[in-house]
Amino acid sequence: MPGVGDDATDEYAVARAGMVEHQLRRRGLRDRRVLEAMGRVPRHLFVPEAVRHVAYDDRPLPIADGQTISQPYIVAVMIELAGVTSRSRVLEIGTGSGYAAAVLAAVAGEVVSIERHPGLAAAARAALEATGVRNVAVFVGDGTRGFPDRAPFDAIIATAAGPRIPSSWAEQLVQGGRIVAPVERDDGHQELVRAVVSAGTVREEVALPVAFVPLIGADGFPDPPARRAQTSRTGPASMGTRNNE
Repeated sequence: MPGVGDDATDEYAVARAGMVEHQLRRRGLRDRRVLEAMGRVPRHLFVPEAVRHVAYDDRPLPIADGQTISQPYIVAVMIELAGVTSRSRVLEIGTGSGYAAAVLAAVAGEVVSIERHPGLAAAARAALEATGVRNVAVFVGDGTRGFPDRAPFDAIIATAAGPRIPSSWAEQLVQGGRIVAPVERDDGHQELVRAVVSAGTVREEVALPVAFVPLIGADGFPDPPARRAQTSRTGPASMGTRNNE
């Protein structure tokens, strides 16, 4: 994978090292394998060339189809919360740029990623191939339904906020599996939630406030035109910087 073994004088390698130290370690992230993956995956190769000079800044960046690549801290937090190990099979909802899938691939055994935008899915596949990632399969479809053909999964990570965690996701997890996903509450604010499936029940806990793009699909929000018409009558759904992978 490009980024592995970069010379210390390489500007991107230096920026990556600074990102890990200042944005991740100093904020309390402790999972060694996640930190190592974040220090190796070349985020600059997953963003448009026009913003590569700020690829390792502490913020989301725009990609195609009105989406964004998430702030590095959020990517690392979600993977750490999911408890991913080298044996984990992970389902990612919302491939976006492919960056989070690449980080997951460096930590997990297998990653299945679903993206609703065909153009983004194709670009993510190309970026993953170019960076030498081999254990990620990207599909186009409605991620709110999960991916039953490849279930069960040890963890599910979603990069868009729905009104609730779809029941189909919990049904596609192994016992003790974890879902990490943003959920948009009735008042419009969003919370990053970790849900653990055990003995047929789903126990949720809130991790931190976040702001993501909406989860669109059968078990999420309506398509964007319908959602815009709805929110124009009830007020804005949420405020702040939007993240998406």
